[in-house]
Parts: sequence; structure tokens; C-alpha cells
Amino acid sequence: MKKLLDPRLLLGWALGLVPAFLILGFLSNFYPSAVEIVLLALLFQFVMGAFVYYVLGRVQQAVQQRGNFFIAVGLFIILSIFVVTTFMLVRSFPSLFDPAYFLLEIGQIIFFLIGALLALPALGWIMPYAKEKSIRQTRFFQCVDANLPGALLAFFFFPAYLITVSIFNRPAFDVDDIFFDSDGLLWRMRFTTPDYRDYYWRAVHPFVLLIVRPIVTFISLFLKSDKLASAFVLVAFSGALCVFLAWIFVKRTTGNSLYALLIASMLGGTAAHLVFSSLIETYIFLAAVTLIFLVLLLTDRPLVPFVVTGLASFGITITNFIQTAIAFIFVRKDFKAWVKYGVIVAALTIPLTLLNNLFYPNSQPYFFVPSSYSAEAENTFAPSLSRALAVGRVMALHSVVAPDPLILKEEIPFLKVWIFKAAPMRLSGYDTSFDTGMAFFWLLLLLLGGFLFLKNLRKADNRFQFAFIFILLFNFALHLRYGKDVFLYSTNWTYAMILFLALAWKELADQKWFQVVLLIFVALLLVNNSRLIHTMLSTAALHIR
Repeated sequence: MKKLLDPRLLLGWALGLVPAFLILGFLSNFYPSAVEIVLLALLFQFVMGAFVYYVLGRVQQAVQQRGNFFIAVGLFIILSIFVVTTFMLVRSFPSLFDPAYFLLEIGQIIFFLIGALLALPALGWIMPYAKEKSIRQTRFFQCVDANLPGALLAFFFFPAYLITVSIFNRPAFDVDDIFFDSDGLLWRMRFTTPDYRDYYWRAVHPFVLLIVRPIVTFISLFLKSDKLASAFVLVAFSGALCVFLAWIFVKRTTGNSLYALLIASMLGGTAAHLVFSSLIETYIFLAAVTLIFLVLLLTDRPLVPFVVTGLASFGITITNFIQTAIAFIFVRKDFKAWVKYGVIVAALTIPLTLLNNLFYPNSQPYFFVPSSYSAEAENTFAPSLSRALAVGRVMALHSVVAPDPLILKEEIPFLKVWIFKAAPMRLSGYDTSFDTGMAFFWLLLLLLGGFLFLKNLRKADNRFQFAFIFILLFNFALHLRYGKDVFLYSTNWTYAMILFLALAWKELADQKWFQVVLLIFVALLLVNNSRLIHTMLSTAALHIR
């Protein structure tokens, strides 16, 4: 009984009710019976209660660092408000969103409470053992302890992404090109149905099915074989993983966990990541794979994990392998390693492509057949000064601070929501004082980063920053010719821009005034970019009854 009256244990159990309830709300779509809900509630309430109990212990330690503590608390309050307002926003579109998909039914709540109550004595019995030194010295515990802030941050972004991905990928959206020229129908079919053939017959995704479909199938084992819901989870998880990996990268390169939280939150709240963590496409997977590659570069790893991630990047989209190669060349100053990396990846791409087409016959043309690239002609445009300025604007501004998008009425039975239209040339703008102010706010931060980078050019190790600059230049050159709406590819460079600035601002990382500036920017960025999600919802709702 004394163990159950531990105030921290009781508070951990009580606060754990909220995430456990939300998890069960989603899982009840697949496990609706009373017995299933009681058992799952017992499991997740125990896990969430233990997790919150542990977090509260860390909070007690963090209170001593008053400045950092209050900024971190402010950030998580902002993210909590963001998740709640996202739910309230989508709830105002009943034709698109059914709250029951994420909430328990009235009759199921009693079974959730039974399971949650059973978790309390289990917590009281187990938690004292968790304090033992032998437990704390395990690799698992040390890994969780070292990465807790980043994991907690990703935990907040995941439900927001999951809510929106469950809306914009409904079967009712039965054509491509609705949102930013994305192929929502194509990839939903390719990842979740037996109709995995690329009806555009493109070779630039040589073994994407071999990478993504098995993961979707694995997740579906826990969701009663519902592959569409599994794809929702995978896309949202990949977006949250990008946030976590950004936190790891900034934490390890600057040594400041709070600063890393602010930078990772900024990445998660950019227009690029809010949108493409909400659409079943390939781009958020590419961002996650590239960030894994960058995190690997922070340590002296053997070649194998680089080859695996490089192959994954190539297999999802050929051109993205170049980004990993740029990073590898600039950071690993070892010519022999460059050659080995390139040769091994090149040698394995053809066998993996053949293996992909063995498992998924006739799924797409072979990338090593030149004629297979004829389908890309319609996405290619002549370079021009006006296109260069538009691509630069999308990359530098729109990928982070969402503009008021274009609403296009064209050949499909939906109004299109795009940022950029190649032919005839049209580009979104900032039409309100709020989004204009946010664009100037972001420009000031960009200029500050550029100034600090040049100021410290000879004083610091700039290998990663030069890699990011060349990744940005590569994407600019590529999309000077390629892409109808270049915002579609924005996750391919947004991480590079944010991480470049994180390193450029490094000398300000410990300054409280700068942390407060970043906190204010993140809060306003989430408000501004939620307006883009609202526009996507309100436009789509016109066609869904």
C-alpha cells in the first residue's frame, strides 16, 4: 500500500491516462472487444505510467536549471496546444474526419478504466525494482536516458501527423496531383494493395517497394492486417523520426539538449514536414533515411551502415543517393572510403532492383534501361531566370514558412492545392500581415545564420555545413529543370537548411535570449503552417460528402 501512495507514482499513473487513452482510441478500431480493451489498457497504461514516472524524476533534476527548465516546459506546452488544436481543427470538418477513429466509444471507456486501474498495483510492484543499479546500467536504460528529450519531442509530433495523414489519404481522394503534385493515389495503392504497379511507368524508384511494403506489412500484423492504417502509422512515424534524428544531430554537434529541442521542433513544424508527414508519398522516407545517414556520420562507424542507408536512399529515389554521397565526401575525408562506398552501392543496386521485380513483377521499369526515363519528360522544363527565382523562393522561404497556396481548378475532379505551378509559371505569395511577418522573421534568422557562418568560417569545423550547402545547391540545380510543383520535393532540402543554421547559430545556443527567440518562432511557425493544413482541409471538404 505504501508503494501505491507514492505521490510521484500516482501522478505518473494519472498523467499516463491521457496518452494511454489516445493509443487505445486508435487501437480500438482493430481490437474492439471488452477483453482486448482491458488487456491493452493494462499494457499501455503500465507503459505510459512508468514512462511518465521516469520523466517526472528527470523533471525534478531539471528544475535546478531554472532557465532551461522553463523554456523546455514552455516548448512542450506549445506542442501540447498544437496537438489539441490540430484535433479541434480537423474535427470542424466532419465530412473528412470522424473523431471516433481516435477516441474510445462511450461503452468502451469502462473497460479502459478497468485495465488502467489494474495497471496501478502493477506499477507499484515493478517500479521499485526499476531503481536498482543493475537495471540502470543496462544498455537499454542508458539509451532511453540519454535520448529521452528527443524521444519525448517526437512523441508529441507523432499524433499530430497521424491525425492529418488519416484524413488526406482516405480512399475518397481517388486521383493524383490534388496536393502539391503528389501522387497520393498511386503510392497508397503501391504500398497497401495488390495493385503495386506504377501506372506512370517510371524508373526513378528502383526498389522502393522492397523497402516500404515489408514495413507496412509488418505494422499491419499488429493492426489486424489493415495496411492502409499501417501506412498511416509508418508515414507519421517517419515524420516523428525525422524530429528525433534532428534532435540527436544537434545535441551531439552542439552539446546543448535544449537548443536541440528547439531546432528539432522547428524542423517538425516546417511547412515541408507538416505536409509530407501527412501524405502517403516517398519524400518523408527519404528525409528520414538521409537524417539516419547524417547521424551515422557523427561517429566513426564502419562502412556497412552507410552502404545500407545509401542503398535505401537510392532505392526510394535515385537522385537522393547523391545527397548521401555529398555528405559522405565532405565529412569523411577518406578517398578510399569514398571509392568503396560508391562502388559497393553501385554494385548492389542492380541485384536489388532485380530482386524487387522478382517479388513485385512488372512493378516498374528497370532504372538501368535508358528508354525507361521517357516518362520524366513531362516533368522537365527549360531553365530560366524566373524559374530560378521561384525555385529559390520555395527552397528558402515556402518550405519553412507556408505561404497562402494556389487553388487551381484544372483537369481533375478536385480543386488542387499547390505552392508552385511550372507552366504557366505561378507562385504562391504571402497575402496576410501575419504570414508576411513570419517570412521576414525567418529571413532575419537566415541572415543571422549566414553572417555567423561567414564570421566563423576559419575558426570551426565546417564539414557538415559545406555538405549542407552543396546539398542545397544540388537540389537547386536539379529543380531548375525538374518539377511541376517543386514544393513536392521540399523535404529533400529542408533538413539541410535547418541543420546548417543550427550549426551556424551554435555560438548563440546557450544564450537564453536566443532560445526564447527560437521558442517564439516555433510557436508562431506552428500557427502559420497550421493555416496551410486548414486550407487543404477546407478545399478538400468541398468535394467530400
